[in-house]
Amino acid sequence: MIRIFSILAGAFFSVALLWSFGKGASSYVSEPPKPTVESVYHKHAEGPEGGFSFEGAFGKFDKQQLQRGFQVYTEVCATCHALKHVAFRDLKEIGYNEAEIKAIAAKYKVPEYNATTGEVKTHDGVAKDHFPPVVYGGQGSPPDLSLIAKARHGGPNYIYALLTGYQPQPAEVLKQFPDAKIPAGLNWNPYFANLNIAMPQPLVSEGQVSYKDGTKPTVEQMSADVSAFLMWTAEPKLEKRNQTGWPVLGFLLFAMVLAYMSYRTVWADKKH
Repeated sequence: MIRIFSILAGAFFSVALLWSFGKGASSYVSEPPKPTVESVYHKHAEGPEGGFSFEGAFGKFDKQQLQRGFQVYTEVCATCHALKHVAFRDLKEIGYNEAEIKAIAAKYKVPEYNATTGEVKTHDGVAKDHFPPVVYGGQGSPPDLSLIAKARHGGPNYIYALLTGYQPQPAEVLKQFPDAKIPAGLNWNPYFANLNIAMPQPLVSEGQVSYKDGTKPTVEQMSADVSAFLMWTAEPKLEKRNQTGWPVLGFLLFAMVLAYMSYRTVWADKKH
């Protein structure tokens, strides 16, 4: 009796589910949802022409580019965005020597919490310290950039597209969506999720940063460099992982061939 009741209950819910699905599909076909301004004008993020040097299974970071990106971060982005998961000594991996790291760290005041007194004091940064929090005086809370390349779909391509994607709102937007006027204090960027972003355009003109290596600092170049740097902060072991992966795959392939040959040898005189 219980088995029959269970079968009937299961059949009832299955029929109800199929009916609900069929009704929803029919409604979608007969009355498709109206397009939204985001669905029409949001663009897929694309990276710089030629891509990044670290892309692909054999990709490697360009240390000169990472240093340029760090310069863009410190001179432009660091005003609002922190880098709390990166220690000053980590900069050794992108080509800075100990003296340079000490000089960079000394420019920062690092907060130090005293658990006994509850006081917060600051000291001059040293190599072992992490980049300190940023005190932002504006509205909102700018995100920390340490892991931003992993936290956003598209990673460095998204960062590059966002930085180079600021533009006036196209006139046809308001013709098609009269209620899509940009709210006060926001900016139009088709690569941002809802098209309107609070962050003003950070890289606005060529020469905003004077590169030490003589590279021409166009908006596109600066955007690509800081995007590469933020990819490194999010994936500092990317190169080592790529270098380790191929030997591991080679070993597994060799082990598979060896196992197959052993199998053929052991069972060669056996009949099924």
